Amino acid sequence: MTSSATQAPFDDIRALLQSVPGPDADAVAAVRAREAVLTKPMGSLGRLEEIVEWLAAWQRREVPKVDIVRVAVFAGNHGVAARGVSAYPPEVTKQMVANFTNGGAAINQMCASQDFSLRVYELALDHPTGDITETDALGERDCAATIAYGMEAIDGDIDLLCIGEMGIANTAVAAAIAHSLYGGAPEDWVGPGTGVVGPGLQAKIAAVDAAAKRMKAEGVTDGLEILRRVGGREIAGMAGAILAGRHHRVPVVVDGFVATSAACALHAVNPDAIAHCIFSHRSAEPAHTRMLECLGQTALLDLGLRLGEGTGAALAAGIIRVAAATHSGMATFEEAGVAAKSSD
Repeated sequence: MTSSATQAPFDDIRALLQSVPGPDADAVAAVRAREAVLTKPMGSLGRLEEIVEWLAAWQRREVPKVDIVRVAVFAGNHGVAARGVSAYPPEVTKQMVANFTNGGAAINQMCASQDFSLRVYELALDHPTGDITETDALGERDCAATIAYGMEAIDGDIDLLCIGEMGIANTAVAAAIAHSLYGGAPEDWVGPGTGVVGPGLQAKIAAVDAAAKRMKAEGVTDGLEILRRVGGREIAGMAGAILAGRHHRVPVVVDGFVATSAACALHAVNPDAIAHCIFSHRSAEPAHTRMLECLGQTALLDLGLRLGEGTGAALAAGIIRVAAATHSGMATFEEAGVAAKSSD
């Protein structure tokens, strides 16, 4: 990105959002032509066939591949955590980052079992964002820089990017983004997260309500502004990773509720900006279903997951890899000496 003294920090981000490249129609046509002659009835692999077309469109490859998969986990801390909105204390964020580094978390096992690379991005963990009930989470310059940092998740030669997160209180922050963007009542967007109940859940509802009311009172409707004012660094980082994926021909698998809130912020600026994303699973966090509906998306899996860390995205990436391998490796009717379907 480039900037000058006369530019606002978000100007480059907005330019990238408005100039996203489109899909490769020729690659999609090639996939469909091959699907028509593979040794199976057309459509018999259901959504797997749709996934291959999606890969071809955004990788811009007539034979898409998923050999190199990266899982990027972004970690941030939140000032609103001091309001008791989580079942865990804020220091758990840093402790879990150490667990990722030491190979002890669920996402480590999922990546190791599938030969996926894992990168963890620590985002100023000793400096929590502002308490969103009273003040903005981030300044525009800080938020823009964090989005730009998130774009680095695309560096190198990769075929597919999975994004996930870690951050105590970040389901409250994700709910505040959704409530600010889509309206309704705070209870529509607030769930238990890591298991908060009773007074903690009421504190979480109150915090999300206060943050959204602040946005409404200030007339804030822009996706990037909502991201910076009631979001967090890990969500900004994931937004950057999604945006970079589009510009570098890398399809993106979006994890659960918190990761989806990053996509919501971009979608609010340009709905086409997330067309290269697939949403891995429907989270057990109740509002995730509503969030996906707002985006017009159907998740790939529904396994009752609510951990975060990119775990759902890693599971979905395994299915995406299988879809690509099946399409590219399967024999055609002619190659296998199998009679094709009779023409009507």
